[in-house]
Amino acid sequence: MENELNTKVRIKQIKDFFSYEVLTGNDEALSRWVILADVNRPGLELSGFFEYSEPKRIVIIGNKETEYMKTLDDEFLRKRFEYLTDSYTPCIIITRGNQCHPILYEIAKERNFPILKTEAPTSQVMVDVVGYLDDHLGPQDSLHGVLLSVYGTGVLLTGESGMGKSEIALELIKSNHIFVADDRVDVIRTHNILVGRAPELLKGFLEIRGIGIIDVNMMFGASAVIEEAQVEFAIYLKKYDPSEEYDRVGIEEKQYMKVLGLDIPMITLPVKEGRAMGALVEAAVTNFRLKESGYDSAKAFEENVLNYIKKQNEENQNS
Repeated sequence: MENELNTKVRIKQIKDFFSYEVLTGNDEALSRWVILADVNRPGLELSGFFEYSEPKRIVIIGNKETEYMKTLDDEFLRKRFEYLTDSYTPCIIITRGNQCHPILYEIAKERNFPILKTEAPTSQVMVDVVGYLDDHLGPQDSLHGVLLSVYGTGVLLTGESGMGKSEIALELIKSNHIFVADDRVDVIRTHNILVGRAPELLKGFLEIRGIGIIDVNMMFGASAVIEEAQVEFAIYLKKYDPSEEYDRVGIEEKQYMKVLGLDIPMITLPVKEGRAMGALVEAAVTNFRLKESGYDSAKAFEENVLNYIKKQNEENQNS
């Protein structure tokens, strides 16, 4: 069941992440929320056209805007700056080290409106800011399970409690696979990609029944842990039931796990004493990667069987 998290970004987070200079705005101003993963270069707004303007976007002022403002009279600009610094606009970022127009600076100071400045080129700032907002404002969900990178594939181990997810994760870490998150995985959708990471409090920690909490980084080294991984494949762990039929060949209907509107390929793996679960997960991931590359073992087996039957029929007819 999806439980989408409500996420927002404050101007201070953007300022700190990119080390932008603050020209105007105190801590209260830097606490403004950004809710749209988009930016606006205000050429039309500076010319006085506001009809299709979205005021909730971060405003970027680069070389073109700076030079255009020099052609406008002060009274005209004052009205435009009053519009751009209203309560809906999160902030203004001035790029390429351009100077802030004195009237814009005056209005922003008076309104306690945040204006940031950077030496970076406008195109880079737009890509950086939109990318950052995409990562932080996309739809999010919190899943129960363990996330690892196995052979470079982001694998979510899920299932009921007591199935040994953390113990399997420990086996895989010992086999040089990489740990991301245990127990709770925070997943964010960016376009058509799901990225999972651990909550801040749980980063790098793995809970093993009978042992307790272990620090994966300290025990296995920094290379055993990564900050995040794309969620590409899910393995549902289920207690083995001898009365239940399990997929033995791999030609049955494919399974998927729906997360934030996207279908993640999934298999069900029965858990039974004596099974080498770590090795089975490795085999499942390898098989998944082969299918992604265009080779399906089950179909190849089925084709071999059909060819064998055909050959037997031909021999019987000729005998």
